[in-house]
Amino acid sequence: MGLEKFEQRLERLVEGAFAKAFRGELQPIELGRRLAREMDLHRTVSARGLIAPNTFEVVLSRDDYERFGGFVDVLSRELADGAREHARSEGYTFLGPVEVKIGWAEDVSRSTFAITSDVVEGDEVPKDWIVLPDGHRIGILDEALTVGRLPDCAIQLNDPNVSRRHAQFRRQGDAVFVVDLGSTNGTKVNGVPVRQHRLAVGDVITIGMTALRFETD
Repeated sequence: MGLEKFEQRLERLVEGAFAKAFRGELQPIELGRRLAREMDLHRTVSARGLIAPNTFEVVLSRDDYERFGGFVDVLSRELADGAREHARSEGYTFLGPVEVKIGWAEDVSRSTFAITSDVVEGDEVPKDWIVLPDGHRIGILDEALTVGRLPDCAIQLNDPNVSRRHAQFRRQGDAVFVVDLGSTNGTKVNGVPVRQHRLAVGDVITIGMTALRFETD
């Protein structure tokens, strides 16, 4: 599912205003597939969950790089967004910000490319986590995590009892709160309905019919 969404994102890019720039043998969707495969191949298991690479270097031929021209930065951002989307779908955790750099090399032939990846820790490392029903963990940093059915939610739940944007996990200083976003079926903590609630270690947050757990390192 995550790879399909990744590909759809890149297909929309090609079909949109940048179609002329991407007309040719090498297509962004090929880069997206390889980047997702890099994440799958080089993920590692740790106490924090499944850790995926978060920095990527894409090397194109000089011809392809020049053909993409001024849209290289746009493509880099789309690939980074797609990587984050793929990570959410697969339950991967990043230890730092996602970066995709695109360059070229003389020894790379037209319509071919190479991608290398690495895990680079950022200044912020999660200490608070939301544990999904399948055991995957999603770290909580300063940015709020939205839970819902929509694909762009940080935690997407395939649960008909969950609203499109159901709730958020928000950090305030050292504390983490769960905040209901006016959902249809409400949010519960340890079985009690809440609008906003400060979480403690081991709390079970029920969104629709799905139970999530709050943990700290």
